[in-house]
Amino acid sequence: MLVGAFEDDPVSRFMFAGAQRRRLGLHSFFTSQLRRQYLPHGHVYVTEDLSGAALWAPPDRERQAVAELLQLLPTAPFLTSPHTIGALRLILKVENLHPKERHWYLFTLGTAPERQGKGVGSALLRSMLARVDEAGEPAYLESSKERNLSLYSRFGFEVIDQVPSKRGSPPIWRMWREPRVPQI
Repeated sequence: MLVGAFEDDPVSRFMFAGAQRRRLGLHSFFTSQLRRQYLPHGHVYVTEDLSGAALWAPPDRERQAVAELLQLLPTAPFLTSPHTIGALRLILKVENLHPKERHWYLFTLGTAPERQGKGVGSALLRSMLARVDEAGEPAYLESSKERNLSLYSRFGFEVIDQVPSKRGSPPIWRMWREPRVPQI
């Protein structure tokens, strides 16, 4: 499902040349992320029908950027394209901009293409953000699709900056959300 959700993603299209390479690369990428990072050390939420998924890192999860990048080595063969160096630079730049403050990190929110725009992502966000608010902690994400900014804004995320495109790479919007006080 995540492969389908991200096939049209601007960063995926930039990183993986060609539809077949993109599908294989995304499969490798999400498999590595789920198995090595988010299932053992994060929070993975899926809808009952598996049409949507959200991968969150809790505030107490120790970030080890280099180790996490090394865990993605199985994806490297699929990155071969004219943009390989640019893709790696983009990944490192975004990683270096990751906030140091304690926060929940929404790494991935994906919905099956046929269910996009039908409230699946909203349901996943609503559920987890209620827990984040209860804990009184902020949340952070990076969006690679401009059309998703309005969805995240409805849930209280604000754009803190835009990582500009360079050498053909797509822009990425970094978003932050302060905790909301529960309504009594």
